[in-house]
Amino acid sequence: MHKSRQHSQCVQVVAADTAQARVQRGSVLLKQGEIDSAENDFHAVLRVEPSNSEVSGKLDLIADLRQYIHQAKSFYDRQDLVSSEYYLNKALEHLVWDPSLYRLRAKCLESRGEIRKAIADMRTLTKLVADSTDDFLKISHLYYGIGDVEESLSQIRECLKLNPDHKECFPFYKKVKKLAKMRESLNDAKQREDWMACLEKGQQILKYESKVLDIQMDTFRQLCKCNMEAGHIAEAIQQCTEVLTNSDPNDVDVLCDRAEAYILDERYDEAIEDYQKAQKINEESRRAREGLDKAQKLKKQAGKRDYYKILGLKRNASKRDITKAYRKMAQKWHPDNFNDAAEKKKAEQKFIDIAAAKEVLSDDEKRAQFDQGIDPLDPEAQQGHTHFHHGFPGGFMFREGGGPFSFKFNF
Repeated sequence: MHKSRQHSQCVQVVAADTAQARVQRGSVLLKQGEIDSAENDFHAVLRVEPSNSEVSGKLDLIADLRQYIHQAKSFYDRQDLVSSEYYLNKALEHLVWDPSLYRLRAKCLESRGEIRKAIADMRTLTKLVADSTDDFLKISHLYYGIGDVEESLSQIRECLKLNPDHKECFPFYKKVKKLAKMRESLNDAKQREDWMACLEKGQQILKYESKVLDIQMDTFRQLCKCNMEAGHIAEAIQQCTEVLTNSDPNDVDVLCDRAEAYILDERYDEAIEDYQKAQKINEESRRAREGLDKAQKLKKQAGKRDYYKILGLKRNASKRDITKAYRKMAQKWHPDNFNDAAEKKKAEQKFIDIAAAKEVLSDDEKRAQFDQGIDPLDPEAQQGHTHFHHGFPGGFMFREGGGPFSFKFNF
């Protein structure tokens, strides 16, 4: 009798241990999406422990999960992607290791344009399947489609690590690697401030990849800056506008780049508008704040003496351009060229303005002040600085005798 009781107790212990092991295995299978196998384990436990409420709850959950998956697939087939994603989210709260659900949700997200979220699901997927070669290829294509060429290259390399002879991975790898090298050359030219090389590399990229909008827009973003620095104002404005219209209307850097180009084109109202928008998007942007202040001062200054206009120059003129324009204008408006008293008087004032323009624009410090909207020769705008006393730079002498003014070239 005693031995029989001991044997019975041992059987109960073994049964309990077996039941607990099956609960644990069933729970893992459920997380993996193996619903049928998990259900078999839970039913086996209930045959031994009919009152096990934990297992009964898991069987009720399985019924709900089957319904979620059915609804998700049904809505996906009807192209109701939002509803499909809703049920996939509910299922994935419990089936956290089910690769098929991540794959289906990634398809929903991709179709809805949520590419980075789709990529996140695909990357999770690669950790859950034995062979993720094709999944890395898909991830690489997704990154490429949103213009992230460098990350696309990284992912396609993962594909080749798993299968160096993959018939799709290797050709795509060569394509992405070539584009990545071209983009690196563009960035190097930009860093060196070699603006013409920057423009050349940018055009090569646009020609090489003419179909992927995000790659084109990123290239336009770079070319906007390079064209502006190269003095191609119209092209800079056009390319910045392309980015703001077709990619990101809230790109603070591009808004500021276009605003700078507008300033060079003396379109101060448009520059102010872009800087204000940039500042609204990012209140901490120093570039937007200082740019707005500069544009407002330049607009106010526009009604006053404009040294660039006096010499017929754009704001990005070189020192050589300034000297050349100064000599040309000084010769044209030399008062000795005019006999009529009224015309001579007008020429004298023009000559003074031309000399003032040369003084300001040939001096880096004074030119920088003027470019910030401050006239270094205006006593009201400039206090505590040396003012213009009608000296004539470049060898021009302005002498007053007892009669009319006399001027002498003295190069």
